Amino acid sequence: MRKTKWFDFRNFLYNSSSTSSMKPRPIAAYSFVPFSPVAMLDPTILTIGGVVLGIAFIEQILSRWGVIDLADQFEKVMRFILPVTFYGALFYFFATFMF
Repeated sequence: MRKTKWFDFRNFLYNSSSTSSMKPRPIAAYSFVPFSPVAMLDPTILTIGGVVLGIAFIEQILSRWGVIDLADQFEKVMRFILPVTFYGALFYFFATFMF
């Protein structure tokens, strides 16, 4: 229990106290943004993204060269691989990231 201090009103109003009556308490501050965008430069995520972009680039080249059948096969594969890769990389990022 704290000890109560009594002050005369005139002394309180005209004489500022040199010491604080309350001790400062440490405040635990937490950040709402726990990660830096630099953390996205993980080599594993960059490698996975590079492979996916490379396959998409090859598909575009094949369609420009007129090899439509092979480009369609790449498209069917990419329709499955892109969402799986995205969610896998997202899971990997949050599983290995130190909060």
